[in-house]
Amino acid sequence: MTPQLAKLEAIGLRKVFEGRRGRIIVAIEAISLAVADREFVCIVGASGCGKSTLLRLVAGLEEPTAGSLLLDGQEIAGAGRDRGMVFQQYTLFPWLTVRGNVELALKLAGATRDERRTRSTALLEMVHLGDFATKRPHELSGGMRQRVALARALAQDAEVLLMDEPFGALDALTRDSLHDELESLWRKTAKTVLFVTHNVREAVRLGDRVVLLESRPGRVAEIFEIDIPRPRRIDSPEVATLAATITDKLKAQSVRGR
Repeated sequence: MTPQLAKLEAIGLRKVFEGRRGRIIVAIEAISLAVADREFVCIVGASGCGKSTLLRLVAGLEEPTAGSLLLDGQEIAGAGRDRGMVFQQYTLFPWLTVRGNVELALKLAGATRDERRTRSTALLEMVHLGDFATKRPHELSGGMRQRVALARALAQDAEVLLMDEPFGALDALTRDSLHDELESLWRKTAKTVLFVTHNVREAVRLGDRVVLLESRPGRVAEIFEIDIPRPRRIDSPEVATLAATITDKLKAQSVRGR
């Protein structure tokens, strides 16, 4: 993929943290990656390999130590409404209703009350929560809370959706259902998605490509093109076979990083 075709591009990205007693921790090193417009890219790797750090850099929540991040060819500077983030923890405001949580992003963007109501209603219907608009987060299941978080991210109308293990805490049945819903939303909204997960099958189920990071520090070890036709099932033989191949390479990376 050439840079002029990239929606999002990392060039020689490096992030260093300072630990205790001045110890230097290199989280990611020399990461270069181009993501096309409307592409769904999944990132996998061992714990501590820098997956979430990479996502936080793209989100503008951390500053790179070296290298560049480009969106549509322009340098990314800090957080922006062009990138929406969904975390593993729901990060919903407990005192707000479901509608209030979704409308908050719209309010911050300067939308009028009528605009907020119209847009939030459409988004809640999109994530199948139209009947729960007046509920508080504690009245919802984990899967429903994550749908609210997704609707709130979509409310920003961001061009790039960043997802940090959003389904990691959910049971298998709920997670499988949300895979279907996320894929449907991705097709409808034409977002570019960068999705971090520990679950290799989930990555193969959802992604156009799967990026495997090396361990400590995180580097791009290998990129897998997913040619399995959509829609996919997480338990299909094709998904299982490719996931097993990636998992073997992930295990090798984990051993090498010890």
